[in-house]
Amino acid sequence: MDFMELFNLFVLIFVVLIMSSYVLLASISISALRNYLKENKSINYEVLMSSAISPKISVIAPAYNEANTIKENIQSLLSLNYPNFEVIVVNDGSTDDTMKLLNEAYKLKKTEADYQHVIPTEKIREVYHSSNPAFSSLVIINKENGGKADALNAGLNAAKNDYVVCIDVDCIMDKDALLKMAKPFMQQEENRVIAAGGVVRIANSCIVKGGRLVEIKAPKKFLPRTQVLEYLRAFLLGRMGWSKMDGLLLISGAVGMFDKKIALEAGGYDPNTVGEDMELIVRMRRYMIETKRAYTVKLIPDPLCWTEAPETIPVLRRQRSRWTRGTMETLWKHRKMFFNPKYKLLGMVSIPYWFLFEYLAPIIEVTGIIITIYLIVMGMISWNIFFLLLLFVYTFAVMISSLALLTEEFTFHKYSRLADFSKLFLAALLEPFFFHPFTVYAALKGNWEKFRKKTAWGEMVRTGFNKSN
Repeated sequence: MDFMELFNLFVLIFVVLIMSSYVLLASISISALRNYLKENKSINYEVLMSSAISPKISVIAPAYNEANTIKENIQSLLSLNYPNFEVIVVNDGSTDDTMKLLNEAYKLKKTEADYQHVIPTEKIREVYHSSNPAFSSLVIINKENGGKADALNAGLNAAKNDYVVCIDVDCIMDKDALLKMAKPFMQQEENRVIAAGGVVRIANSCIVKGGRLVEIKAPKKFLPRTQVLEYLRAFLLGRMGWSKMDGLLLISGAVGMFDKKIALEAGGYDPNTVGEDMELIVRMRRYMIETKRAYTVKLIPDPLCWTEAPETIPVLRRQRSRWTRGTMETLWKHRKMFFNPKYKLLGMVSIPYWFLFEYLAPIIEVTGIIITIYLIVMGMISWNIFFLLLLFVYTFAVMISSLALLTEEFTFHKYSRLADFSKLFLAALLEPFFFHPFTVYAALKGNWEKFRKKTAWGEMVRTGFNKSN
């Protein structure tokens, strides 16, 4: 067997393994979802609201050039259902009207608050409170630009409560998000809950009023519509399974709750990576294992956070390339854990899986296609076999997306109109031809950017949420 045949055998085994893993994860996720919904069916969150054991929370929202959505987003945060929390907005050196809009909306005044420099950050210019008593829980930190991780660290330094929720300021939060995220921390027994993540959904074309999502619609544009499917697959059929096995490596930077003490002990966010959300979780988990403390990380499957997805090719490309660079940085930084039994499931399964089936998958896919076409040209493989394999892969991709759609339909049922479900199903049929090849290209671009030592985070251009009259 020569190299070409050996490589094609490797690709075939790789494809079988990755497909099998998707089916296995989906099965575990669906089972975990059923159990979660059954256990939480009768929970009265109003009781939790008045509970004396509800943990105090600091919500940290970094903002950089978010003028298009800043008012609605902060309004959403301030109106969350929770008995005791503060909102810390960190303006990370915005060059647009973000600070001007904040001052107009909340009548800011400087404060001499005791800011603790536990984690080094870029210079803090001012700390503000609102002069309006109605917004007494709002804190605004104005600092020099240092990137998202640096802004989050500034928020950690300023947080006065034991638990922190770190979110993207462009998100719209479910009104009960803090109650649902706090629940695992209130229930912890033997294993200390060090972090809990929430499910993120796409808000493009949805209607927002008063900082709240009042009408959920499938996105009008194809690009964000395919991202709805992608997020459903990732959260409902992927991360829920990893959470059940306690092997979760990533809590989305859009919304996550952390034990502040452990986050600080682990060193906070790393400003030298563009994948700060994944890197912090891996480092916190590694820290707990190395200090021999029992712990766990949870995922809340409820749609807790709605975010604006990229609607243009350039913005989406920058986002996906950045995700690839972040994955590379995290895996390299924690390469000691790779197939290391000391780190248990994390080292033996989670890290290797992420390396093989998340990071390497686009590289193997493109290389496999190039070699296969070469073998066809050389007459070693027939075109019929090639197209038959493509049909099989296409059918499997549509099946997984359809399963994600059906799972959403029979669990949270957020897309209640038949027209929305039909749009999403049509996107599932078209996605493998357009969206998937693009994400593969973006991943390869991310590898090239990392090779060229690009460190920029990349600007996300927002168009703002749809407003109801």
